[in-house]
Amino acid sequence: MDIDQALAAHAEWKIKLRAAIANGATVDARAIGADNCCDLGRWLHGEAKALLGARPAYQDCVARHAAFHKEAGRVAVEINARRFDAASAMLDGGAYAAASSAVGVAIGRLKREMAGA
Repeated sequence: MDIDQALAAHAEWKIKLRAAIANGATVDARAIGADNCCDLGRWLHGEAKALLGARPAYQDCVARHAAFHKEAGRVAVEINARRFDAASAMLDGGAYAAASSAVGVAIGRLKREMAGA
C-alpha cells in the first residue's frame, strides 16, 4: 500500500464532492460512506489487519477512516437531495472537516509507525 497515495486520494474527496455540487451531479452515497470501498479501506480491512492489527496506530487509523467516510457519505446524501448549500457548508467546516483532518493525521501516524517497524 502506498500510504502517500492513500492520503492524496482522501484529500481528493473534497474536490470530487465540490465538483458534484458545482455540476449538480448525483454521487454514490453508499460507496462514499463505506470505509471498505476505497483502496485504503480494502487494505486496512485486509492485509493491514493481519500485519498491524494489534498496533494502536492501526486501530486509530481504522476508526478515523470509518468516521471520515461516514461524514463524506452524509455530504453525498445532501448532494443527491440537491441541498447543495448544505453540502457545501458541510465541506467547509464541522464534522466533515474534523474527520478529514483526523484521518490525514491518522494515516500519517500509521505511515511513521510502519517505517519504524
